[in-house]
Amino acid sequence: MSLFDDSATITWGHSALRLTVDVTAGRPVSIRELTDGRAADVPVRPAQPLVEILTPGTGRAAVSQRFAETTIGRRLVFAGEESSRDGLSHRLRITLRDEPTGLRVEVIFRSPEGVSAVRSQVRVTNNGIGRVLLLGVSSFAAGFLGRPVERLDVVHGSGEWLGEGRWRRRPFREIAADLNLSLHRQHGRGRFAAVSTGAWSTSGDLPTGGLIDRVSGDAWLWQVEHNGAWRWETGERLDGAYVTLLGPTDLDHQWRQELRPGASFTTVPVSVAVSGDDLHGAAAALTAHRRAIVRPHADRTALSVVFNDYMNTLMGDPTTAKLLPLIDAAADVGAEVFCVDAGWYGDDAWWDSVGAWEPSQTRFPRGIEEVLGHIRRRGMLPGLWLEPEVVGVRSPIAGKLPDEAFLQRGGARVVEHDRYHLDLRHPLAVAHLDETINRLVEELGVGYFKLDYNIDPGVGTDRDADSAGAGLLAHNRAHLAWLDQVLDRHPALVLENCASGAMRMDYAVLARMQLQSTSDQQDFRRYPPIAAAAPLSLLPEQSGIWAYPQPDMSDEEIAFTLCTALLGRPYLSGHLDRMTGRQLAAVRDAVAVHRDIRAGLVSAMPLWPLGLPGWSDPWLSLALHVGDTTYVTVWYRGGTTGDAVLSLPHLAGAEVEIDTLYPRHLSPFGHRFEPGAGRLTVLRPDPETVAARLFRVRSIRKDSL
Repeated sequence: MSLFDDSATITWGHSALRLTVDVTAGRPVSIRELTDGRAADVPVRPAQPLVEILTPGTGRAAVSQRFAETTIGRRLVFAGEESSRDGLSHRLRITLRDEPTGLRVEVIFRSPEGVSAVRSQVRVTNNGIGRVLLLGVSSFAAGFLGRPVERLDVVHGSGEWLGEGRWRRRPFREIAADLNLSLHRQHGRGRFAAVSTGAWSTSGDLPTGGLIDRVSGDAWLWQVEHNGAWRWETGERLDGAYVTLLGPTDLDHQWRQELRPGASFTTVPVSVAVSGDDLHGAAAALTAHRRAIVRPHADRTALSVVFNDYMNTLMGDPTTAKLLPLIDAAADVGAEVFCVDAGWYGDDAWWDSVGAWEPSQTRFPRGIEEVLGHIRRRGMLPGLWLEPEVVGVRSPIAGKLPDEAFLQRGGARVVEHDRYHLDLRHPLAVAHLDETINRLVEELGVGYFKLDYNIDPGVGTDRDADSAGAGLLAHNRAHLAWLDQVLDRHPALVLENCASGAMRMDYAVLARMQLQSTSDQQDFRRYPPIAAAAPLSLLPEQSGIWAYPQPDMSDEEIAFTLCTALLGRPYLSGHLDRMTGRQLAAVRDAVAVHRDIRAGLVSAMPLWPLGLPGWSDPWLSLALHVGDTTYVTVWYRGGTTGDAVLSLPHLAGAEVEIDTLYPRHLSPFGHRFEPGAGRLTVLRPDPETVAARLFRVRSIRKDSL
């Protein structure tokens, strides 16, 4: 512990992170600074409590619906700290106590060496003699101090089915009016809150957000790492902006958790990445953090190219006759995994009868083994679509498992879109899924699963839980434990995360699974903003992006849909078996380009040369920067008479070499580079044509400073 400015503080971190916590007696324990290793000059004393805890018997210091200035949060007192190191990870535990309730609160920070990001969780233990009912506990709370709110921008995103990853960066004053708080000598009461309910964690607001100082470039990007209900919020205080990150709450999610004497509750993990280099710097820090927390797996470097028969192709109607020519065509263009999507287990209308996961004999007269064997003979890993957490209301499994194995409300099974939802807290539900996975892997040789999730059970289950929200949280955590156990038993198994596209795209599941479906969008013209925005939500090497060329497309349209996927994980589909030789060559060339560059993607950092992509933007661009190479995809969707001016500031002052990596068989985009400004201008192609190109920009040298 150190002293400065008459304050007692704890300073902790490493080469890329500096965290200072104010523990001065008589003031709320608060984060004083959180930077990328730089000492910050904070001209105000922090007052936003380090932890916010809401109970019905204590409430808030002032009426509002904020998770800020709770009574317990304000009166928590410092009780000790301990720092340690586990391999490359640094750890800090700060202990607080609340005398009236007897609560002991541990705030646990973790950060990998060299990564300017910190992960935070809070553990609350009832050391008192009475019961305490929790209505909300923050995982992270801090003021974004030393930056006037007039200089701040808020970054936030939203998603929905077919329209995932729509981001906005806008002035803080657009979400918090200037109320002259200093005149009133009180903190504000309003807040800008992003909230997700149920188990589709990214179906509305997104769990990643940020604050950026436009003048200094100081930036925070955060993510709530939970596969269920969560909330983050920001608002204005007398001393500037604050941020609170939480899992489920009573206000939003019907979450209440009773703590009997001796009992504990641990919040969901959240992470905050920090940088002094604006959005791109913070995105790089968050990208590095994500790479540090994902589970080790061979696919992290293999990055296999997947062909899936669903999108704009078989659409859930696979048969042996339809699949065999597709398998041959996929192998011929260089796919390394072939995934048989929905429908392999059912005849005719199968939606409300799923759950047994037995191959259809009608679709595969000589057994699905014939299809899976052909995939292996063509040198590809066989995969299957599976939706493990659901059981159709007509499924035989619905009668074999007891009611207690399903999520319930008021004693009745929860039904959503003609399906029941398994409760993975129950051992029979887990045993059913384990039997399914083991059978398909060990008997059929499946090495890849697309794990889909097409219903949302709502607020949760009140069976054996203090509240519906508490039941859902326990189920969410049981789901993660099940995923861990599956990969422990089958470490070579590759798992794709899907939920009607990307309705559950969070780093609780993505820390475990190897790749993520980014959308169900079938219109190749509307996919680029989803693909370009994806690295704000997940790692480029986990971004499964559909590329579905078709024989009736023009050459430019085929190149367009293939370019969309090349800086992520190409997720091929389309009727390749009906294509001409010239068209197949275009697909084969795209796969070859991706396989040539994919080794660099696992360490690349994202840039948005045209700013965050807008849904209707005529020009879009995503860049990935690694070493002296920058890969830049540029999409042109028509509707403008102007050229695209791409900002690549990391190349300012450099001599560069620019190549078109794909497509090489079509006319190149005209372009010119201005080294002084680090600007690449791409000339508009035919205004009636959609077109895209993947460039490689190599830095030859940089002028010395």
